[in-house]
Amino acid sequence: MSTHKYIDRICCGAMALAVLLAVIFMNGESLGIQAAASSMGYEDRLFDTSAVHTLDIVMDDWDAFLETCAGEEYADCTVVIDGETYANVAIRAKGNTSLTQVENYGNDRYSFKIEFDHYDSGLTYHGLDKLSLNNIIQDNTYLKDYLTYQMMGWFGVAAPLCSYVYITVNGEDWGLYLAVEGVEESFLERNYGSDYGELYKPDSIDMGGGRGNGGGFDMDDWQPAENASGGDFAPPENLEPPGDGEPPEDRELPEDFAQDFSGRGGGGGMGGFSMGSDDVSLIYTDDDYDSYQNIFDNAKTDITDEDRDRLIASLKRLNAGEDIEEVVDVDQVIRYFVVHNFVCNFDSYTGSMIHNYYLYEKDGRLSMIPWDYNLAFGGFQDQSDATTLVNYPIDDPVSGGTVESRPMLAWI
Repeated sequence: MSTHKYIDRICCGAMALAVLLAVIFMNGESLGIQAAASSMGYEDRLFDTSAVHTLDIVMDDWDAFLETCAGEEYADCTVVIDGETYANVAIRAKGNTSLTQVENYGNDRYSFKIEFDHYDSGLTYHGLDKLSLNNIIQDNTYLKDYLTYQMMGWFGVAAPLCSYVYITVNGEDWGLYLAVEGVEESFLERNYGSDYGELYKPDSIDMGGGRGNGGGFDMDDWQPAENASGGDFAPPENLEPPGDGEPPEDRELPEDFAQDFSGRGGGGGMGGFSMGSDDVSLIYTDDDYDSYQNIFDNAKTDITDEDRDRLIASLKRLNAGEDIEEVVDVDQVIRYFVVHNFVCNFDSYTGSMIHNYYLYEKDGRLSMIPWDYNLAFGGFQDQSDATTLVNYPIDDPVSGGTVESRPMLAWI
C-alpha cells in the first residue's frame, strides 16, 4: 500500500476531475460547448480547386459493367486519384434525369458514385468515404453545380466540396467530370464533428434508375429547358439525342402516378403543378411514422423511433410557427435560401419536384444541405426567360406551389 502523504488528496482530485469530465461530456451542449468540426485530409487534396485532378478507373470488364449501369448495382474496381491507387473500391452509375438521358442519347457517359468503404469498412480516401462523379451533361456551361456549391461554402453553408476531375478508364480518355463530396459520414464529421446528428434525403419522385425513391414517373415525359440565353438545349459533344429530340406526342403520365394538388396552387412558373408529397415538403400531417415515409425511408444515418418522434415534433412546431429558433438552425437556413433563391434552381425544394436537398437534424433543430444544382440558373423546364429569372421575386421564390406549402421557407 502506498504511504505517500498526499495520496488521499490525489485520489480525491482524480475523482473530482473524472466527475467533471463526465458532466461536461454528458451536458456539453447545454453548457455552451459544441463539438468542433473536423479537418479532413481529402479537403486539400482531391478538392483543391486550383487544378483539374486525374482519376483512372481500372476494371477488367468495363463493357460488361456499362451494360448493367441502369440497375445502379455496385461493381469492384481500382481507382487511381492523382497517382494514388485504391483497390477494392465500389462503383456504380448514379442519377435520375442524367442516368435516363444518357440511355436515351444512346451513350454510356454515366455519372458515377464511388464508395471507398463498400467492401472494406476501413478504407477511405484520406478520410473520404463516398464520392460522386457528375457527368454534367445537362449543363452546357459545366459551371452551375460548381459555382453554386462554391457560393454556398463562401456564404457559410454546410455544403459539399467539389472540384473538376479528368477521368480515364483503364488509361483511356473518358471525359471531364465534377467530383463532389458525398453527403454521408465523412461530410457530417467534417461539418459537425464526431457527435453529429441525423441526416435524411427526402424524395418522393422516381425519375429513372434502380435506386429511385418514389414510383411511376417516366423521364421520357420530361424535357430540359432552353438555355436562359434563349438557345436550344444541347448536350455536350457525342451526346446528341436520337431523332429530333422531341418526346412522342402520345406520351402521358402513368395512371398510378401520385399527384397531390391540394393547397399548392398558384405559385411560380409551373402553374401550381406539384409532384412532391407533403412529407418531402416538410409539412406536418400527424404523428404517424407512415405519413413521413419519404423522409424516414431515405435516412442516411441509422435512426431510431426516438429520432423519428423528435423529427415529427420539430416539423409540428415548424408548421405551427412556434419557437422557430428552437426547431430551426436559423442562421444556416437563411444562408442556404439566400444562395438557393439567387441561383433560381427549380429542380429542388422550391420547385415542383420538391427534392434535391438533405435535411439535417440535431437535438430537434433542422437545417438544409444543398444538392444537385446542374439545372440552376433557369435550366429546369419552362423557367428559361432571362429577364424573368433575374427579376424573380425573393418574397415568392416557389415554383409549383405557394410559399406556405414550403414550411422551411415560409417562416422567414
